[in-house]
Amino acid sequence: MTILRVVLGDQCSEGLSALEGLDPVRDVVLLAEVRAECTYVRHHKQKIALVLSAMRHFAEALRQRGVRVAYSRLDDPANTQTLAGEVARVARQVGAARIICTQPGEWRVLQDMRGWEAATGLPVELREDTRFLCSMARFRQWAGDKKQLRMEYFYREMRRATGLLMAAPDEPAGGAWNYDAENRGAMPAGVVPPAPRRFPADATTREVIALVEREFADHFGDCAQFGWPVTAAEAEQALEDFVARRLPRFGDFQDAMAEGEATLFHALISAAMNCGLLDPMAACRAAEAAYRRGEAPLNAVEGFIRQILGWREYVRGIYWLKMPDYVRTNALEAGRRLPWLYWSGETAMACMKSAISQTRDLAYAHHIQRLMVTGNFALLAGLDPVEVNDWYMVVYADAYEWVELPNTHGMALHADGGVMASKPYAASGAYINRMSNHCRGCAYDVKRATGPGACPFNFLYWDFVARHAERFARNMRMAMPLRTLGKMDRQKVAAMRAEAAGFLAALDRGEEPKFTAPARKTSASRRGPDTSPSLPLPIPAPRRRAPGPG
Repeated sequence: MTILRVVLGDQCSEGLSALEGLDPVRDVVLLAEVRAECTYVRHHKQKIALVLSAMRHFAEALRQRGVRVAYSRLDDPANTQTLAGEVARVARQVGAARIICTQPGEWRVLQDMRGWEAATGLPVELREDTRFLCSMARFRQWAGDKKQLRMEYFYREMRRATGLLMAAPDEPAGGAWNYDAENRGAMPAGVVPPAPRRFPADATTREVIALVEREFADHFGDCAQFGWPVTAAEAEQALEDFVARRLPRFGDFQDAMAEGEATLFHALISAAMNCGLLDPMAACRAAEAAYRRGEAPLNAVEGFIRQILGWREYVRGIYWLKMPDYVRTNALEAGRRLPWLYWSGETAMACMKSAISQTRDLAYAHHIQRLMVTGNFALLAGLDPVEVNDWYMVVYADAYEWVELPNTHGMALHADGGVMASKPYAASGAYINRMSNHCRGCAYDVKRATGPGACPFNFLYWDFVARHAERFARNMRMAMPLRTLGKMDRQKVAAMRAEAAGFLAALDRGEEPKFTAPARKTSASRRGPDTSPSLPLPIPAPRRRAPGPG
């Protein structure tokens, strides 16, 4: 009896539950490159190249073990270009009696899988994805009837359960659960972070890149700087490089940003982890071992482990607990269309230009750039959560809906009304100035909130607080900015709100307001618009519209 075992593009893991009990002689493993998965949002070219290359390398590794592999190439004329179509076609081709697969990472794919029995006439066994450190049953049990699902308390339970960084069953290493307060240093002048390990494209990856550039020419970005690990061995080397060369300083500068420094001391392993090439527990254990050996300080190791054991597992739990209704929430009734600058990087705001330009070139930006620059601007400007979520799904190599949606929809946009965060992550230009050197060379003046050259983050922040003052009055964590707003001169508040209205109206027209007398002229202000040939063609309408104005 032939069993067809289906492996998705983000499941390139030898320990995948769908492969448990595999009979290499009798069973067939299917991996399918399909256009539908490349275009449900127009993914960054590097994201598509990464996934397709990882799939091809994984298929070859299975063949080397003697496993029968059915592989659907994107440019095969027989390819139906959908997962359901390829499962049905290959099942008939190999005479499968049943199908085994692992739960996918996205709700829409789960709905597709639930139709496979009808499409094939075969029984389909859907197994839990055991690569994660917290099962969905365990997360639901933890969530229970709690009114607030705060990550910190989930994280502590996971520390106890795994024993990571524990001195005793209920005693964390160092006496504290969380060293976030020690992860907020700005990058000192003269500190040069070591470049992360990059991986030259082999013949398989070069073939995939050529395919992507040909088939998806109008997608965002390009593959000129592609250097992602595409095999488990390369992902392990990337982890080892991080632990040895960047982990020791990671904790100090985890939240820092710096002009011209795309990666700082970050690991750059999330893309490999999220497509199945790197085991999350192995990454945590490697960091913990460096701490035990005295090679990395506790604030660095705890901060790294918190991102994986805490945030990564927590956002997955939130996603599956709250979907499918979660994506339709729009608590702040935001409805402004995503401005073109998110695609072009054409803006005089140095922090936005830096984050978007490197995102286009590398399909990467670290979490503070995503949350407190591009996400913060989207929150303050009242951008439509649907369009913002789609943008994050398009532009990053590590983006899958289970991890992208809660982080963007909940953390960055507060569109879920507080499921993820107890207050909006809104900030003025002062935060960006404190955590980066972007403001030093910016055409805007971070010290000004009104008038020529005023930093947009300043007047947009206070307009945001004023716009939602009645709503935020019920939130104790917003009491301080509301008190500050209440004490401000009414004319100043009116001027900032007028400035915000003019700025946002210009964005709606597809332009950035021209300031007539910037506080200073710098090289940053003279750079002019970005004319990179990798700019995308017009982006299609979003997949779904959220409720709210606009």
